[in-house]
Amino acid sequence: MADAGGCRGNRIDVFWEEGMLCHDTGRGMFDTGMDPGFLDVLEKHPENPDRIKNMLSILKRGPISPYISWHLGRPALLPELLSFHSQEYINGLVEADSKGGKMICEGTFLNPGSWNAALLAAGTTLSAMKHVLDGHGKLAYALVRPPGHHAQPTQADGYCFLNNAGLAVKLALDSGCKKVAVIDIDVHYGNGTAEGFYQSDKVLTISLHMNHGSWGPSHPQTGSVDELGEGEGFGYNLNIPLPNGTGDNGYVCAMIELVVPAVHKFEPDMLFLVVGQDSSAFDPNGRQCLTMDGYRDIGRIVRSLADRHSSGRLLVVQEGGYHITYSAYCLHATLEGVLDLPEPLLSDPIAHYPEDEAFAAEVVRSIKKYQEGIVPFLKGD
Repeated sequence: MADAGGCRGNRIDVFWEEGMLCHDTGRGMFDTGMDPGFLDVLEKHPENPDRIKNMLSILKRGPISPYISWHLGRPALLPELLSFHSQEYINGLVEADSKGGKMICEGTFLNPGSWNAALLAAGTTLSAMKHVLDGHGKLAYALVRPPGHHAQPTQADGYCFLNNAGLAVKLALDSGCKKVAVIDIDVHYGNGTAEGFYQSDKVLTISLHMNHGSWGPSHPQTGSVDELGEGEGFGYNLNIPLPNGTGDNGYVCAMIELVVPAVHKFEPDMLFLVVGQDSSAFDPNGRQCLTMDGYRDIGRIVRSLADRHSSGRLLVVQEGGYHITYSAYCLHATLEGVLDLPEPLLSDPIAHYPEDEAFAAEVVRSIKKYQEGIVPFLKGD
């Protein structure tokens, strides 16, 4: 472990492995991998190594660096993957890798080097989780790619092969945690994580996302408010589909009105923040208009929940975020909030995006009324 120095009383342990950069998603027309034949410039797939390189460098050389301790990750072992994924699904990925890779589903390419990167992402997230569970630190961040929250137990989806956060939740439960809460603020519904715990009352999954619906066979879930879980898990999957352009104030409203009360009633002993900067104002994959201020506020709210319910224990797991520059700045702001720093360390280089939170606030009120009327553990005082 190499400590960046100082501030050890309020630090975050960051877990990272260089081999995750070896996942080459190729070029084409956005995320299709296709060359239509009439474009001179084909762009990199949005989930490319450059986005992570900037996140890595801003944490190493930005003003937050004194608050960070760096740790290496490791590849996940195949048996570890079976805590969340099916044997048949893992066998299929291993076979695809042995044959040189293939497009697993639309926009999701397993190329040479991708499987090793996916194993590193999963194992590095597990390392971060074990670090917290073993009492070596309370705040940890898994800087990983490929992302994971769309990966379902038996299905790859949305650039994701292995559900990094889902595997870490399983580890927490297997290590003695009684109840785990997962707050996902990626711009897309964390459908894979939701499916993995859809019948469990031990895991509260909350997803704040753009109101995008289903996008095909790999993503059958819609992310709507009525996807609440099944059996014992009914009411423990809370979806908050927000209107396009919700912005900072709308997200904070949703956190305060919906997320905070639910977590207070659930009383988890381990907390996850699943973060994607594709909710930002300038992301090519989202329309939600969050700025650095919004991410900082969300980080601070989640930190307060961790302090109240999980003895300050919080694992942050990286997901999307595809604007090469702004994603890194929004990550910096998120971790400033998680550290509960009194003043911003870094100003917003692209300024602020105009927003009107009135419509978003109306949607939040509507979702709150619906949830309180149908979710058992949210009913009553």
